[in-house]
Amino acid sequence: MSQAKQIHIDVKLLGLTYKLSCQEGEDGALREAAAYLDEKMCAIRDAAKVKGTDRIAVMAALGLTIELLATKASSGPLSGLSVGEVKHKIQEMHETLDLALAPQENLF
Repeated sequence: MSQAKQIHIDVKLLGLTYKLSCQEGEDGALREAAAYLDEKMCAIRDAAKVKGTDRIAVMAALGLTIELLATKASSGPLSGLSVGEVKHKIQEMHETLDLALAPQENLF
């Protein structure tokens, strides 16, 4: 069995370029994932509710995780929830995260 060749690609997130590596043939999926993540991060940044790249990344990660779990699980804590209810849960997470991270703003 031959091993897949590792390749390097550049992706942009919030205008910053990141060099990533993946196996040959997986670059399309990685580029698509990065484009989707960039879209989510830009939407959060443009809503002007969150400052700082790290906070934007965490908020995007939480939102994407909720999306993943909602589509992946046929049972569990997200089953049977409407889109509005999932959005409400995400908003609650954002508020909790804002409260937890607020003291760090004074460090900068």
